[in-house]
Formats: sequence, structure tokens, C-alpha cells
Amino acid sequence: MTQTSELVKKYFRVDKLPHIWCPGCGHGILMRATVKAIDNLGLDKDKVCIVSGIGCSSRAPGYMDFNTLHTTHGRALAFATGIKMANPELEVIVITGDGDSAAIGGNHLIHAARRNINITTIVFNNNIYGMTGGQYSPTTPTGDRGTTAPYGNIDKNFDLCNLTKAAGATYVGRATAYHANLLTKLVEKGIENKGFSFVEAVSVCPTYYGRKNKKGDSVEMMKFLKNNAINIKAAEKMSNEKLMGKFLIGEFHNSQEPEYTSQYQKIIDMFQKER
Repeated sequence: MTQTSELVKKYFRVDKLPHIWCPGCGHGILMRATVKAIDNLGLDKDKVCIVSGIGCSSRAPGYMDFNTLHTTHGRALAFATGIKMANPELEVIVITGDGDSAAIGGNHLIHAARRNINITTIVFNNNIYGMTGGQYSPTTPTGDRGTTAPYGNIDKNFDLCNLTKAAGATYVGRATAYHANLLTKLVEKGIENKGFSFVEAVSVCPTYYGRKNKKGDSVEMMKFLKNNAINIKAAEKMSNEKLMGKFLIGEFHNSQEPEYTSQYQKIIDMFQKER
């Protein structure tokens, strides 16, 4: 088994460490799970491109020693789409946050899913805009607080897995910072899928989300993930009463459909043949 220290030496820019995430943040666990998935698959580092937008999650590519691109807010998938179209041989992975992907970048998310372009998107979901001071995001649960919702958020929160599945993603899964081994497996399967893959990685943010909503420290928030996440296969055998207040993790969707860059290449080949 590859030890963490070996992963750091092999896949991280050690001169950029230690990271600047807040104490107790779950993002470091999610980043390691992503790197572990890449290592397990034996991918060539030079053929992997990791793209981020703006936000807490989007610090990750700065620490990861691959081809990396830190782009503008909400536009990670737009940049990633251009990269994949220009060089379909690259393994393109997007690391983004719930605000970055589902608010300002929401349109890019649904259309990337609709096209079924071969990109793996991993959303580090901490339920809030952490980097900019704790504003509520599209995944902040209804009634929970943020700096822009001091009396409670009245919006209905997105279920990102249902959203991307409905939009056409061919691989969809969810795990948490507590369930890091499951997350690694989901990211592996997402990378192997020849189409748009979406993996929601539920994180913990004790600094803003936890403090504002009296969720306790990082340990308490991790215990919440442990006690309230139910694997989707186990949930099939449980009553609605036992599922009340819980949320699902695991593989939500896995299908095979034509991939976008391969379809586009067919158009190019057809045009060149007819010239």
C-alpha cells in the first residue's frame, strides 16, 4: 500500500505546503482521496490536467503537481471543456466548490453534463462560501445561516447529484470526508467513465458553516457525516422513517452514452472526407 508520505513526494508541490485551509477543514482529506484515486489508476502525471475556479476548494490544484489551471470564478468547466476539446487525450479533472459550480458556474455544469464530455468533476461541498466570508450557497440547507442570511436561508438547497444526473451526466456519485475510501473509489470510477462524471465530496467547514450554525467543531461535524450518511444500496432496504433526516452516499448513476469529443471528431472526419 502506498503511504501518505509517498503520495506527498510523488504528487504534491512540497514547496507550496503547508496548505492555507483553516484548522479542521475537510478539504485536505478530499484532496488526498483524489490523488489516491489517480495513483491507484496509475495515470501518467503529464497526461493529467486539473482545473479549478475560485474558492476554498480551488486552492487544491496549487498544491498538486500535475498540469494545473486556476481559472476565474465559476468558469472551471468552461476552461476544462476547451482543454479537453483541444487535447482529448488528456485526463481532465475539475476540482470546484458548491458555490463555484452550482451558482455562478451552474450553467457550465449542466451543459457539460448534457454534452457528456469526458471530464471528471469533483465538487468539494462545504455548504457555504468559505473563502469570501461565509455567505450562503446553493447547497446551504434551508433554514441554515450565513453572513448573507443572518436569520436563516429561505432558499431550497440543490441536490447536486440529482441535478447532474437529470442534466445527462453518465456517472454520478457522492461520498464524504469521513468516507474517504469510498470517495477514492468513486473518483476512480468517474475517471474511468468515458463521459461526464460528477462526484460530490461532502466536506466540513467548522470556521464558517459550523460556527454560524452551531454544528460544533470539526470532530462533531465529522461525527455527523458518519452518523447520517447512508449508502444508497443499504437505503433500498430501509423504511422512510429510518431514512428521515439522513442523506445518501454511494454510486447514484452509471451509464454508457456517446462521448462529446469523439462525436465531434466524427464531424471533423466527415467534413475532411467530403472536401
